[in-house]
Amino acid sequence: MSSVSWFAQALAPWYAANRRSLPWRSTRDPYLIWLSEVILQQTRVDQGLAYYNRFALKYPTVHHLAAATEDEVLKDWQGLGYYSRARNMRATAQRIVSEYRGVFPEDHNGLRHLKGIGPYTAAAIASIAFNEPVAVVDGNVFRVLARCFGIREPIDRPAGKRLVADLASRLLDRKHPGEHNQAVMELGALVCTPKRPQCNACPVRSRCLAYEEGVVEQLPLKVGRTKVRERHFNYLLPHGVSALWLVKRAAGDIWQGLYTPPMVESDVRWGARRMQAALQQELGRSWHLVGSFTEERHVLSHQVIHARFWWVSKARTARLPADWLACGLKDAHRYPVPRLVERVLGEVLNS
Repeated sequence: MSSVSWFAQALAPWYAANRRSLPWRSTRDPYLIWLSEVILQQTRVDQGLAYYNRFALKYPTVHHLAAATEDEVLKDWQGLGYYSRARNMRATAQRIVSEYRGVFPEDHNGLRHLKGIGPYTAAAIASIAFNEPVAVVDGNVFRVLARCFGIREPIDRPAGKRLVADLASRLLDRKHPGEHNQAVMELGALVCTPKRPQCNACPVRSRCLAYEEGVVEQLPLKVGRTKVRERHFNYLLPHGVSALWLVKRAAGDIWQGLYTPPMVESDVRWGARRMQAALQQELGRSWHLVGSFTEERHVLSHQVIHARFWWVSKARTARLPADWLACGLKDAHRYPVPRLVERVLGEVLNS
């Protein structure tokens, strides 16, 4: 018996009795497991479950996803955020169909060669779908192991990440790697939570160093957060017309491939006079500012978007820029848009 086998032995019966009934846990299909892992990254299960069910119904196989257009996938992803994951998922589905004949690689290394599949997702697919003994290390695992084994190395630094990854590999139940990985993640999700952990319900509490030392909520340690960038977006809405202008966002910035009203970005919040000057500088003297419609604040992982929506008008002879799309208000729902824009368009329709 290894010195750490107690961990897997304590966890297995707890997981068998307390695991949530989730659709991706009743399959060994690597496509559906992959789909669930991508959706649930940075997303709560209660929110991600509805998206998973819709995707699994509309795109039941990797062939269905590969055949979808980017706009279709982004529209179905709308509201989850991190839209690069949806684009990568579609691109990877196309590669699996074209290069692998629709069959997923059956090992961690092979999966890692696919776009958008990192070490964590590859380990989840390999262990759950193919029973490969490779440990999953996600935020839940970092937290559970840092607390249980009293790890004081910051987990957002390379040394701390390696320490936890090595420990997770040593603790892994190699006969049942998929079940073990899901058990550790489930413990972190249900019991060993970031705030107000339920230590009285924990199957490894008797040997948890953080619990013994009274520092459960102080672990895991992190050095610091990435600086948040503040941005000001000034969106243009046509005044007095039952239509909208939309622009597809290009690569290299947030919301790539999504549609938004045309926008002028500023360093600070603009008043009407400054906005009028910018409008005519960008589009010409036949464009005029009518007034503002609403303001929104939208928080992303490392950015805060201060969005102001302006009513504008133009002379009949003024042409729209080539990359602007004019569409009816009732047709706007067909296009994938960020959640921020979706909220405001709902207000426009109701006003």
